[in-house]
Order: sequence, then structure tokens, then C-alpha cells
Amino acid sequence: MALASLVVAAAGLGQVIGDIPAGTLTTRIGERRAMLLATGLVAVALAACLVVPNVWGLALAIGATGVAGAVWGLARQAYLSEAIPLQLRARALSTLGGVQRIGSFIGPFIGALAMRFLGTDGAYWVHLVAAVLACLALLSLPDLESVRRKRLGRPVELQSTRAVIRDHLPVLRTLGVGALLVGAVRASRQVVVPLWAEHLGLDAQTTSLIFGLSGAVDMLLFYPAGSVMDRFGRKWVAVPSMLVLAAAHLLLPLTHSAPALTAVALLMGLGNGLGAGIIMTLGADASPPVGRAQFLGAFRLFADTGNAGGPFLVAAVTALSGLGPAILFMGLTGCLAATAMQRWIPPRPEPEPAPG
Repeated sequence: MALASLVVAAAGLGQVIGDIPAGTLTTRIGERRAMLLATGLVAVALAACLVVPNVWGLALAIGATGVAGAVWGLARQAYLSEAIPLQLRARALSTLGGVQRIGSFIGPFIGALAMRFLGTDGAYWVHLVAAVLACLALLSLPDLESVRRKRLGRPVELQSTRAVIRDHLPVLRTLGVGALLVGAVRASRQVVVPLWAEHLGLDAQTTSLIFGLSGAVDMLLFYPAGSVMDRFGRKWVAVPSMLVLAAAHLLLPLTHSAPALTAVALLMGLGNGLGAGIIMTLGADASPPVGRAQFLGAFRLFADTGNAGGPFLVAAVTALSGLGPAILFMGLTGCLAATAMQRWIPPRPEPEPAPG
């Protein structure tokens, strides 16, 4: 089990390692080409998953899918940030987060169906087919170089990634830290619900059903959340989302039955769904017109570190004090994340004037 967990964690590690290089790569070759390259890399990595003869080869291949995910995620965020008008940005990015949630919800069911006929390899084939279809869809997208040049009125000047990070360090060490806390709390919910269900003695089928219901609630709120962000500002979504997630964590150790656990899991889904697209939107708002992808790579590094570190934090506190205190600790982290969002999210940005 420990070795299997390490292999799964390789994807998150690959994503963290790939964030900064992804920004540099996207700046140099463009968002569309970067996404195409990422789909090619993930296809090769998934093919390797099917044929590698040992578990360490599998771990390397899974890590490569994480690197590809970093490039893909950053390039698509940078693409939408450029292509969508500012007054629609939050709705666009929250919709992006929402459809990703839908894919994450139905993917395991399609994978389970494929595994019924192909064994464990069926899950990798589902991912591989999805990557190929994504690649075909990307071929219809236009490049954004002409849009960027028209907005700036001149050819785009490349800056070094180090210079971009240095120039925007005040944002990264404040709002970026807030994104790290948000990522940690969000990721912990995927760990604490199954662990508490195990603590209560629930079987795997019941636990899966509870988690699925939570995911269903999570999927329903992405467009309303984006609309609120566009109309009233980002704080109106980010702070309530973290407070609801914090409250759900604090309530979880008080549950002692499947119905009570289901109610708290639904509350977690509500809180997570409220925040659909918030990190991508905040990153897009803070990113500069020149060096946008490089800035987003650094900003996503904070969020992805939180995503990867949240479960490890739960494990560490559990080892020291037990599962209940670990869940309460993540609830307090959610309160801290809400405070950071309230303190560091700037006022709603004004739309940029049209070129010319």
C-alpha cells in the first residue's frame, strides 16, 4: 500500500516540478503548441504505463503524466486569460474548472467499465483515448500571437522567468501563499472523507457512494460561482468557499454514522464547488500582459504545492496526534486560507481598453 501511494504521489510531484518550466515553454512556443506538446507527452507516458516491466518504471511514467499535466494546465489557463474579455474571465475560468470536475467525475466510471474487459490496463487506455481526442480538438484552436501583438501594439518581448518572478515577488509571497493554503485544504478533503469513513467502519462501496455524491454537488456550482466573481468581485466566492470547507472539516470528527458523514461530505462538495476556478482567476488577474505564462507557472507552483502537500500534512499530523486532530488542523487551515483571501485579494480589476 505504501509503495502504491508513492506511485500515485509521483503525478503530483511531476506537476510541481513541471510548473516553472511549463511557463517558460509556453512563453517560447505559444499556448496552443504547448498544449499539443503536453498531449503528446502524456500519450507517450501512458503507453509506457502499459508496457513497463517494473513498479519504478511505472512511477517514472506516472511522474511524466504530472509534468504533462503542468504544461497542459498552465497553457490552457494562459490561453483563456488572453482570449476571453476581462468582464467574462471568471465565468470562463470557473466553467473550465467545472468541466474538469465533470471529467474527473465520469472518468472513473468509464475507467471501471473499460477495466471490466481489459483489466487494469483499461484505465490507461481510457486516458490515452481521451488525450488523443483532446489533441484533435486543439488542432481547431487559433494561435494567439496576433491577438497579443494587436493588444500591445508591438511584437511581444520575451523576459527571463527569473526576471518575471522577481518583478512580481510581492504578489507571489502574499496571494501565492493564500493559493497554497487553498490548495492544501481542497486536497485534504479527498483524503479525510475516506479515512474517516474507514474509522467509522463503513465498507468501500458506501464510502465510494458518499464521495460520489459529494462530487456531484461539487459539479453544480461552477457557473454561478463565476458569475458572482464577475459581478461582485473574487472575494465574494473565495472567502465563503474556504469558510464552508473549514466548517465541514471541523464538523467531520463529530460524525458517527453514514448519514451524518454524507451530510458533511455534501457540505465539503458545496464549499469546493463554490470556489471553482478561483485560483485560475486570481492568477489570471495578477498576471502581466508580458510574461503572463511565466508568472502563471510560478503562481501555479504555490497552488500545486498545496495540492500535493495537503494529504502529506494530514498524514503527518495523524501520525503525531491521530486522525481527528489532523482533520481539525485542516479546518483551522481553511480558516487561515479564508483570512488570507480576504486580506490579499485585490479589488475587482477594471476591463482593459480595447486596442486602438
